[in-house]
Amino acid sequence: MLELMLVVGLVGLLSAIAIPSYQRYVDRAKASRAVQDIGDIQMQVERFRTRQMRLPTSLTEAGRGGVVDPWGRAYRFYDYSSGAAPDPTRVDRNLRPLNPDYDLYSVGKDGSTEKQLNKPTSEDDIVRALDG
Repeated sequence: MLELMLVVGLVGLLSAIAIPSYQRYVDRAKASRAVQDIGDIQMQVERFRTRQMRLPTSLTEAGRGGVVDPWGRAYRFYDYSSGAAPDPTRVDRNLRPLNPDYDLYSVGKDGSTEKQLNKPTSEDDIVRALDG
């Protein structure tokens, strides 16, 4: 009986260490996939801009409609020149705009975001910055 209790305790201890480590690995993999997706979407938007001499009004127009981030939410795209952005440009901690032309990002794991990147709700956002 004592040996069984020891084994159960050891399995519990190993689980307590392994499960959080695995969750961190999964979170890093999802963030990495979102970075890759944003790079691919950005290339598609730039191809559209080269062909049409303007930015698309949406990701659907650019040929990337329906693409979702690893957390199951749509990527957000705002063309600043069209005036359709809900809040002008996203800014860094020094309140400098990240991109002058358009914004492309994922709201991350928590599903919420704010204009300034150093706010707690924006810390997990995956963002196109500095024009790519």
